[in-house]
Amino acid sequence: MSATLEERLREARAKKDILLMTHIVVGYPSFAASLRIVDAMVEAGVDLMELQIPFSEPMADGPVILAANQKALAAGATVERCFELAETVTSKHKIPFLVMSYYNLLFRAGVKSFVAAMKSAGLSGAIVPDLPPEEAGEYLPAMRSAGLDPIFIFSPSTADERMRAIAAASSGFVYCVARKGVTGLRTTFSTELDTYLARCRAATKLPLALGFGVKEAADVSFLRGKVDIAVVGSATLRLIDERGVAAVAEFVRGLR
Repeated sequence: MSATLEERLREARAKKDILLMTHIVVGYPSFAASLRIVDAMVEAGVDLMELQIPFSEPMADGPVILAANQKALAAGATVERCFELAETVTSKHKIPFLVMSYYNLLFRAGVKSFVAAMKSAGLSGAIVPDLPPEEAGEYLPAMRSAGLDPIFIFSPSTADERMRAIAAASSGFVYCVARKGVTGLRTTFSTELDTYLARCRAATKLPLALGFGVKEAADVSFLRGKVDIAVVGSATLRLIDERGVAAVAEFVRGLR
């Protein structure tokens, strides 16, 4: 029997003081470039990766990721092509890959069909930011049946009792957003964040990931001992915009 996502993360975590999760928008700046970016990130030591299926209204994402979504869609990105790329990278690389997208895409495809496509592509789980656990009545059993992990989200405004309820519906890990708002804006890594992360840790025994504003080695260093996974998203896309795909590997290696 293959190891669960949580088991794989704990095994990796036993060897490193913090894991690194990166994020790409599939099809941006092209599908060929997406494959090169994944290769570069894995070779640079990334431990797991989010593959974002482009959507026209990515409500949790800031301007950098929004622009990448729009350009990928304009260039012809479809759900089917994204799953084809996912199958390619999961076959090639041993790290876990997750889908990240919005519920509208699951709803239009049919939740069970979407989850089956995830399973077929070799993905480990999904992050669906606009789907809270209480509205996931079809999604949760479909994910459990497929052996996939639903990753839910804590935020600084989440009450302790609700954190425990979210954790009960989660598996794999819990994604902690560092602040209110959308991705890509500035986050202050301070004692205020420490207090929030202590609440997150008290609410669940699952591994914790933290994203929204992690952009450099100092941020990753601050998170050591506080979370299990540092998530870098907009910073990588911004780098690709400015310096191209060739700059990705050096940037990722420099984060740790």
